[in-house]
Amino acid sequence: MSIRRARRRPRARTSSRLFATYAAASLVPVMALGAVMLHGYRDDAAEQGRAQGLAQAAVIAEMAIAPALNSAETPPSEGLAGGLTTTQLEGMRAATEHAVFRGSVLRLRLRSFTGRVVFSDDGSTSGGVPTSDPDFQAAAAGESRATVSGGGAEVIRVLQPLVASASGQSVGVLELYLPYRSIAEQSHAQVERAWWRLCGALVVLYLVLAVLAWSTTRSLSRYAARQEYQATHDALTGLPNRAAYRAQAERVLAGAVRNGGAGAVVLADLNRFKEVNDTLGHHAGDELLREVSVRMRACLGPDDLLARLGGDEFALLLPGRGRAEAVALLQTICDRVSDEMVLDGVPLSIEASFGVALYPEHGVNLQELKQRADTAMYQGKRGTADVVVYAGGDTGHPHQWLVVQAELRHALERDELVLHYQPKVALPSGEISGVEALVRWQHPQRGLLPPGEFLPAAEHSGLIVPLTEWVLRRALADQADWTAQGRDWPISVNVSARNLEVPGFAQHVRDLLAATGAAPHRLILEVTETALAGDTGSVVRSVTDLGAAGVGISVDDFGTGYTSLSQLRGLPINEIKIDRAFVADVARDPQSQAIVRSVIELAHGLGSRATAEGVESAEISRWLAGAGCDEAQGYLYGRPVPWPQISVASITEGAGR
Repeated sequence: MSIRRARRRPRARTSSRLFATYAAASLVPVMALGAVMLHGYRDDAAEQGRAQGLAQAAVIAEMAIAPALNSAETPPSEGLAGGLTTTQLEGMRAATEHAVFRGSVLRLRLRSFTGRVVFSDDGSTSGGVPTSDPDFQAAAAGESRATVSGGGAEVIRVLQPLVASASGQSVGVLELYLPYRSIAEQSHAQVERAWWRLCGALVVLYLVLAVLAWSTTRSLSRYAARQEYQATHDALTGLPNRAAYRAQAERVLAGAVRNGGAGAVVLADLNRFKEVNDTLGHHAGDELLREVSVRMRACLGPDDLLARLGGDEFALLLPGRGRAEAVALLQTICDRVSDEMVLDGVPLSIEASFGVALYPEHGVNLQELKQRADTAMYQGKRGTADVVVYAGGDTGHPHQWLVVQAELRHALERDELVLHYQPKVALPSGEISGVEALVRWQHPQRGLLPPGEFLPAAEHSGLIVPLTEWVLRRALADQADWTAQGRDWPISVNVSARNLEVPGFAQHVRDLLAATGAAPHRLILEVTETALAGDTGSVVRSVTDLGAAGVGISVDDFGTGYTSLSQLRGLPINEIKIDRAFVADVARDPQSQAIVRSVIELAHGLGSRATAEGVESAEISRWLAGAGCDEAQGYLYGRPVPWPQISVASITEGAGR
């Protein structure tokens, strides 16, 4: 728990730093935007002042100055160079005195093109804008100019051409100074209002950007946390995965070496999980793994670690727990896991095997401890106990399987495998209706081995595929031999779910039939009920394709799995074999009789033959015949032998007893 909290804190600090970076980065453009907009508002205010100044100057020139100058004729050619007449001066004083007094005009000058002041509201004849000023030259050329000047009291300076009404020609330059205070106050008020609006908008914009930055950083942080979690946890159970277990276990072991700590490394494996998976389907297997994970985790302390390594294999790390405490805890977990649960409406209990390696007693290297825990676990799987502490010795079951698998590969190359055949007979006649091929291994040191000695190892490796191919080839070759001798026996061959899941398996069988010249209807492939119960698409496709090719399909060991009728419906089933568990006491047990009769009726209803397995007495044979069973197989009719040793006479005699 403390490790998870420690991981959250750095992620939180990283997220905060990222958000602060985004916030600061977004503040810079927002402030820059505000500065640009404020500058624009100020420029607009100054431009407005200049425009008002030009308009006011034009009104003054037209309404006040032009009438005063027109009171006496001024020669256009001379303009104002000769000055003003007494009448014009009096008219100018009268016209400007009221405007200056009201404060609408601060200063007014009439100037000739040479710059001479011919009239000033204060009577002075000097001062004014130099004739070299671009604004003066522009006014002399007929263009009005206005500028807003600073200082203690801001004013609008206007220079514009003075046009006499009588001639319509420019006779001089009007230099006018207007108060800017009212315009400035108005502009300032507008700028202030705009500034507050701008500030409000920028604050909203910044808040929006901040929210977006916060949301983005939080999403990125969550995505990173999700990626980290997925990289270190099992998607099905939510437990730490193999990589996370290794990293944390190595840290704990390193700390134990430094500080003298002790604890246990534990491997756990569910017993018969494959049967549940094959029988009820992968979805039920997944649900089982989730439930087992919850039960195991509920028994652990905050410092203990539980991980799923893959499949039905789990690993535990129990730091600070000695032998007795670790075993007691694991026994509690074992009891909790074995409590009954219901999957797909089927009540079942699952058992688990636990192998324990103690550190530092059994080592301090994780790989070494896991190997020793693995050895102890498979000692438990052989039945010594559910919880086994490593006590030295050999490497256990899986490594023995590795030896068997290696030898089996050589057996296939050296042709050490042989086929024995057990007859099936028709009821009630007792005539041979077919034979079932059963593989044996003529081991060079251990002698003739039954299938149970090597088929499990083959099933858990890729060897089951070449092994099945060898059986099919040899069985079809033997069938050709007995057919040449006048024995028309169909041949039954067992195939596993793993064979049916191999892409192209049906086509491979068709190719073998074509290569040997065998008729498809004389080959029957026996599939266990558990293989069909899994209802995987690949198995169904293979069975359907084989049936379409004319190959017979038999459901083996019927009654021991959980095949539903909906799974059988639509499949090309030619034969249903009743498991020996129901046949053994069928002559006397009413429940077995009811079950067998139901299976026979089911088979006939599906258009299939009903075949009973494990028939060992004439009494059972007669009962089956009376119940309508089509065929039977068992020691009563013959044990598995090489096909030339099958005695038709003895089989008929046994069936008739």
